[in-house]
Amino acid sequence: MKKTIVRLSRLLFGLFLYAVGIVLTIQAHIGYSPWDVFHAGMSTLLSMKIGTMTILVGLLVGIIVLIGGEKIGIGTISNMVIIGLIINVLLDTGIFPQLTNSVAGGVQMVAGLFCIAFASYFYISSGFGAGPRDSLMVFLSRKTGLSSGTCRGIIEISVTIIGYFMGGLLGWGTIFSAILVGFCVQITFNILHFDPAKVEHEDIAQSFMNMKRYLLKQKAS
Repeated sequence: MKKTIVRLSRLLFGLFLYAVGIVLTIQAHIGYSPWDVFHAGMSTLLSMKIGTMTILVGLLVGIIVLIGGEKIGIGTISNMVIIGLIINVLLDTGIFPQLTNSVAGGVQMVAGLFCIAFASYFYISSGFGAGPRDSLMVFLSRKTGLSSGTCRGIIEISVTIIGYFMGGLLGWGTIFSAILVGFCVQITFNILHFDPAKVEHEDIAQSFMNMKRYLLKQKAS
């Protein structure tokens, strides 16, 4: 049980850091990251907060990948809900003000991407399941036979174009983010000696079974 609590703590801390990273990139004001262009466009179209739209899009994508046969874990569900809620709180409180200087915006964008990279380490290493958008990439790769990188590129280009035409902020920071995020993640993972491919994720059923075994063991003792 102690190990599970440690894993849950890593998951929650990772999700919090992820939300902070997203807000940093948004408030850099030099162009949203690809998915956030889509979220912002949808939130403009439907007059909703961007964090709320992040939750709704995550839920929709989660349903799609679940129907497609991908594993849904506690981490997947948490990713859908918690990140969006934290984004709303951070934007509403104004802890990170929107920048007007493009140079400062570029620096903040990089800081946000590294924050997301560190968040990915904590979140993925918990082993509670991939986020819905990552699961969508895996799902399309399985169905089409294309590489994960190609599918990710197709997804991010598609959501960027759709989001832009709905009113999402598209700028040089969007391209900057799309190119740099992979380097930030790789540098971070190398520093931490972390290989995400070696993480064995458990789905919701496995998590409940592990909890049940623990409770029965405690009852027996």
